[in-house]
Amino acid sequence: MDLDNSLTKDEDEREKIEVRLLLEAVFQMYGYDFRNYAFDSIRRRIRHGMHAIGVNNVSALIEQVLHYPQRMHQLLRYLVVNVTEMFRDPSMFRTFREKVVPFLHTYPHIRIWHAGCSTGEEVLSMAILLHEEGLYDKARIYATDIDEDSLEKAQEGIFPLSNMKTYTHNYIQSGGTKSFSDYYTAQYDAVRFDPSLMKNIVFARHNLVTDQSFNEFNVIFCRNVMIYFDKTLKGRVHQLFHESLSMFGFLALGDRESIHFSEFEDSYKTVDLSEKLYQKMK
Repeated sequence: MDLDNSLTKDEDEREKIEVRLLLEAVFQMYGYDFRNYAFDSIRRRIRHGMHAIGVNNVSALIEQVLHYPQRMHQLLRYLVVNVTEMFRDPSMFRTFREKVVPFLHTYPHIRIWHAGCSTGEEVLSMAILLHEEGLYDKARIYATDIDEDSLEKAQEGIFPLSNMKTYTHNYIQSGGTKSFSDYYTAQYDAVRFDPSLMKNIVFARHNLVTDQSFNEFNVIFCRNVMIYFDKTLKGRVHQLFHESLSMFGFLALGDRESIHFSEFEDSYKTVDLSEKLYQKMK
């Protein structure tokens, strides 16, 4: 059932007000800023959170969030979307190997930022790629996310064994040069990836909406994060990335994202349009 259609016009308007009040309360109390996320998307996620927490309306959720921090912790699981897998969109990683790696070989040191790293699958994918290309020892990967629970999982490097068939297929399609199973050890129904892949990865909490640039990077990955942002917030994040990228640095976005129609469009050249891979030129 479409809940929007089940609400009267007055009820719908009331809930919209409640949602805005909730998002303002979350920002003021905890510093998480979801106020400029795409409204329909964030409202759906709030409703899922309401159901899980056991309240019937958004006003009741506001009370719970303001007075019980553990409720905010619960709600955050629904506000932050963690959809990822290793070597997701393999053609993008193959293109990265072919068109970006040759540039990286010319650098004495490499700094890569995975913004919105979720539970770390994409970060580990990059570590494996750099290892195979002989670049890992001179690289430092910064993996950031708003969700501390996701960061903790990412640092463990443990994933379900059931995912390995998909991940192996992605790895092969991405241009992987070894046996994917060499990178992990199976433990019952889970696998643990080789700890050596983690040695040059720095995990840290970072909020794309409210936090500033913290380094200069040769590569920034931010894939399928901004699809949930409105135009204002997208512009803010594009500015952050432009400030954070070194000259001739590379920006990788998700398949439904683009620098086009942003104020920084003219600052980049397109490396590969289909893979949303760009290079900063000014």
